Amino acid sequence: MPEVLIASDAEGVRAEVRAALLDPETVVREVTRGAHVLPAVVEHVPDLVVLDLQIGKMGGMATCLDLRLEDGAGRLPHVPVLMLLDRRADVFLARRSNADGWVVKPLDPIRLGRAMRTLLDGGTYEDEAYRPATVSLEPGGAGAPVG
Repeated sequence: MPEVLIASDAEGVRAEVRAALLDPETVVREVTRGAHVLPAVVEHVPDLVVLDLQIGKMGGMATCLDLRLEDGAGRLPHVPVLMLLDRRADVFLARRSNADGWVVKPLDPIRLGRAMRTLLDGGTYEDEAYRPATVSLEPGGAGAPVG
């Protein structure tokens, strides 16, 4: 049974993440400060950390970097991190902190559930709803000139 650590100082965000977990057997632990994430992971390594970008004095980027430094030094195993972003521009921060995936708020249970399942299965996840659009230059393709 998977174990998920939710890190957010907003009860509403933690409730949305809990609601998106599809497996009722999932063990959920919660912390409300970024500084509490590393000790919680050291105490018992979860299968996934869901990390709010805006969390107290130690934000999500610093918290994710902290986990990655411990992983890189061999003091912790790699723990997948799903970062919850406030806006599209924050994707840069998620990438720079080496998060395994990200979802841009407002959260919806389908995207959030898909992201968590993907990371729990060993993949990475980029929020499709917020990827830049691609334009086809092929004749008759999407974005091709009409007429």
